[in-house]
Amino acid sequence: MTSSLPGNRDLPGSQYDLGTYWGRVRHSADISDPRTLLTSSAGLEDAKQLVTAYKLGKIQDMTPELWRAKKIIDSTIHPGPYTNEAQDTGKPVFLPFRMSSFVLSNLVVTAGMLSPGLGTAGTLAWQVTNQSLNVAINSSNANKSTHLSTQTIIQSYFLAVSASCGVALGLNALVPRMKRLSPNAKMIAGRLVPFAAVASAGALNVFLMRGEEIRQGIDVFPVLSEEEKRRVETGDLEVKPIGKSKKAATLAVGETALSRVLNATPIMVLPPLVLVRLQRTEWLKQRPRMTLPVNLGLILTTSVFALPLALAAFPQRQAVSAKSLEAEFHDRGGMDGLVEFNRGI
Repeated sequence: MTSSLPGNRDLPGSQYDLGTYWGRVRHSADISDPRTLLTSSAGLEDAKQLVTAYKLGKIQDMTPELWRAKKIIDSTIHPGPYTNEAQDTGKPVFLPFRMSSFVLSNLVVTAGMLSPGLGTAGTLAWQVTNQSLNVAINSSNANKSTHLSTQTIIQSYFLAVSASCGVALGLNALVPRMKRLSPNAKMIAGRLVPFAAVASAGALNVFLMRGEEIRQGIDVFPVLSEEEKRRVETGDLEVKPIGKSKKAATLAVGETALSRVLNATPIMVLPPLVLVRLQRTEWLKQRPRMTLPVNLGLILTTSVFALPLALAAFPQRQAVSAKSLEAEFHDRGGMDGLVEFNRGI
């Protein structure tokens, strides 16, 4: 993000009010806007130069062009912490794993998992594919102040795959045995099995992939007053992390896991339920080849709206009372006794 660029002057966090849920929804919609994927390397460099000019004081006020440049950088560069220290990479996230590519990257995978009549092999293949994508996204967008070893990534991956496949196969075997359910209810329950597998394994995936953050803690920074921010801009004050907090890491990872469940819920629940209804219509009965396009359309439409709503559930740069963390931070808070950290995405 812009924190990795030269200059001491901070850009406004957003053109929207991040203190409100709707403001975060609009901000998240900007970050996840697929149109930013069309930005060329030259376009990214132009955006960096424009933002750098502001941070160095060469541009005094935010302009529509500067807001667009910030949007490009925020949706492309790794989400950094408060300052431009080396804890977060400041490098572009690999394109398929950016949040702006999330809807498109997940479209085919989600459609595969929600395909009616999947056998055991199909269920396993799509669950493995989905968890592989989850691991890549979690790793690419995690807080980089805590190193994640290759061994940890591999272990987390196989545990998440085992969990998702186990839940999916277990429920697929259980649903037909539920004698009290009507045939229609069994069909609907069967269509919702992928949701149960994705939701449970998705949350587990986040905790496994980012478990090292909970064990080691993540960097926390004091919340600056307006006077301190001005001193940072003039170079009279350098902001450094005041330590690593395990409680902050637990909060960050827990909120991220919950936001993944919130995102998966409408995407994995609404399309299969709507498709069940549509498959009863004469129009779709007479056009069975349209089932896949209709399914893709339902998933795409739901995903476009669900992602920013889920991302906005919790602030990315989280400010909490220093006294809510470990004792070593209690007297080291910034303005109003607050500290902040990068939650990751």
